[in-house]
This record gives sequence, structure tokens and C-alpha cells, in this order.
Amino acid sequence: MIDPKLLKDDPETVRKGLAKRRSRVDLDAVLAADEHRRRLQMRVDELRALKNSKAEMFGRHKRDKTAESSAALTLMEEMKKLDQDLPALEQQRTAAEESFHALNLRIPNMPLEIVPPGASSADNVELRRWGTPRTFTFSPKPHWEVGENLGILDMERAAKIAGSRFPLLTGAGARLSRALIQYMLDLHTTKHGYTEVAPPLLTRTAAEEGAGHLPFIAEDMYHLPAPEDLWLIGTSEVSLLNIHREEILEGARLPVKYVAYTPCFRKEAGAAGKDTRGLIRVHQFDKVEMFQFVRPEDSAAVHEEMIGHAEAVLQGLNLPYRLMHLCAADISSAMARTCDPEVWLPGQNEWREISSISNATDFQARRAQVRFKRDPKAKVELVHTLNGSGLAVGRTFVAILENYQEADGSITVPDALRPYMGGATSIAK
Repeated sequence: MIDPKLLKDDPETVRKGLAKRRSRVDLDAVLAADEHRRRLQMRVDELRALKNSKAEMFGRHKRDKTAESSAALTLMEEMKKLDQDLPALEQQRTAAEESFHALNLRIPNMPLEIVPPGASSADNVELRRWGTPRTFTFSPKPHWEVGENLGILDMERAAKIAGSRFPLLTGAGARLSRALIQYMLDLHTTKHGYTEVAPPLLTRTAAEEGAGHLPFIAEDMYHLPAPEDLWLIGTSEVSLLNIHREEILEGARLPVKYVAYTPCFRKEAGAAGKDTRGLIRVHQFDKVEMFQFVRPEDSAAVHEEMIGHAEAVLQGLNLPYRLMHLCAADISSAMARTCDPEVWLPGQNEWREISSISNATDFQARRAQVRFKRDPKAKVELVHTLNGSGLAVGRTFVAILENYQEADGSITVPDALRPYMGGATSIAK
């Protein structure tokens, strides 16, 4: 949620941010709703003050033994009228507050100045590349063919269990996926200083709203309706943010750094007909997620640090990638800046996103009310929150199958994963 003071005092800055994002939010409607609720609040405050004033005057009449005077009786009638008018006005005020809140929840975060302009992913800017794509002596296959031929990926049987676009890994495939998870967690905890967390996979509506996923991507999420009213997570970012929901952290404790492995779930409702084969776009996937709570002045530097943490995984696996700076129209609604490492997939002859590392500034913290004090006597401030995949496990699995495939159909196990694979150097039939 953006700063309401910014919305009230400098709506043009908000308007410019929305324009940069190519957002369709009707800011005038939000401003009108804000003005309406403020007017009603002022009127409620005025009537309460008037009621208190008349009550005080009537109290003086009682003390002076003049409670039966015509002036006192008039005051009593006026207070009764106020008692009748106030509840209705307070109901109007509450409705106006709810209406404004619903509209305000739809305002996305303001993109940082550094974020490039643009209308779509075609306008994203390449920042750098690492590694050299392998030169094959044979025509590399897409991962679904490699995995199916090795008997470690079975999308057909998965469909019998859960329907289309769910994965089923078996044997060495399941072990390779587990090895990736362990490798990533070990790297982030021992080298990068994150605390491992095993969070809930179901979240309340308030938790999803706090993260900025609701109302923006409700159509992509799996929901358990009332009485449960719970959401299957699309990323553990939501769970990690809400660990400190409505808390005030000690400034000396920051940064707070969490990392979690979780299964994640997404309908991909907006991606009909895209990537229907293999593991690129599935409804259930595994992810290792990094999350940090930091001081506002540190968030830009921490963002670069977290990009480096995601890159370290790719470099450790010797997977060629490029780092993309997302344009304003392509970053998610809750984020102020996002950079995506894209891994090279030779079997599909294209670059594909394998992580998103984002700075939400104070947007999520304001919605979830995560604050801190620099010292015990200091004022309360909002933290900044940052998150990033470190990495998407399924897409890393894909990258290994395609980059490490051999002419005989086998897979060479990357050096970094061999300790997690019982020392195995390859996966073969």
C-alpha cells in the first residue's frame, strides 16, 4: 500500500508512477473516495464534539440545580437528536472507509526512478551475462523429451493423478530435485547468512493482502472458500513476510533474513495455451525463496546483494544466464523494482526466467504493519522488504536437463550436486 500522505499531498507523483507502470487504476475515483471519507470523518468528529459540549453544559445545569429549566430541557432534546444522528453518520463513515480501502488496495507500488520505462517484457533491459552457452555436437532436446526418455519425468501419469500441468518426478529425477533444494538451502544458510524456515503452505486472506497478492492476482491463486477461507501459497514470500505481521522489530536486529523451501501452487489463469509441455509453467512447483526485512536506507544495496545470491546458485551449477532489469510495466504490482536472471535453455533455444529478485520498499510493510525502532526511544518506522527466488527448483531442474544432456541421452550431474546425489556423476537409463 502506498503512503496515504503521498496520495493526499502529492497525487501527481502517484499519477506519474501509475502512468509509468501503464496502470489502469482510476486515481480520480480513489481520490474522490478519500475526500468523501475524510469529509464524513470530519462531520462525525464535529457532531461528537458538539455532543460532548452540550453534555458538559447540561452537567453544569445539574450542578446548578437548573436541570428542569427550559434551557436544560432544550439541551436534552438536542443531545437526543445527536444520539439519533450519530450512528447513521458513523455507518456512512465506516462504509466510506471500506470503499476507500478497497480502492486503495488496488493501487500498485510506485516504481523506483531507476526502473526503465516500457510497455511490456519486450522493453526489459539486459544488464549483464555470465557463462558461455555450450556448443553441442548433436541437436539438444527439450527437457520433457530428455526426462521422459530417461524415465525420470512422467507428465502423462501425473495427469491421471491431478490433471494437466502437474509434475511427476521419479527415481533419479526426484533425487535430483531434492538435491537442488538441499544445495540451495545450504548455500543460502551457510554462505549468505539466511535463517531457514519451514512455513505454512496455506495463508489467510489478510496475509495475501499484506503481501500485495490480493487483489491483484486472485485469478491465479487456489482458494479454499469459507469456512476455511485460506489460500494455497504461490510463493513462500507471503508466509515469510507475515512472520512479523503487526510487529515492531528492534532496529539492531535488522536485517532479518529468511530462506524457505516450499511447494507452491498457481493456476496460471492468465497463461492459457502457453508452455503446455514440460515443467516451465505448471500448477504445482517447488521454490527456494529468500526474504529480508531491512532498514529503508539499506534496501537498494540489499537488492543488489540478493541478486548476487541468486546468481551464486546459477554460477555454482555452471548454468549460463543473463540478468534482466524489468521495465515498469512488467514488474508485479507490489514491487518497486525487479531483476530477473534468465537461464539459457538449449533444448528450446531461448532464455527463460529462473528467478525474480524484487524490492517492495515499504509497500508490503505498510499493508502488513511490519515496523521497527532504531532505538527504544526512537519513533516507529516501516521496514523495507525484499524477496527473491533462490531459485525456482523446477526451472533449475529443466536447465540442468537441457544444458547437461549428452548424445547418448544421459545427463551429467553438475559437480556441485554430486555430494547430494550419493556421488553419482550421471543419470542414465
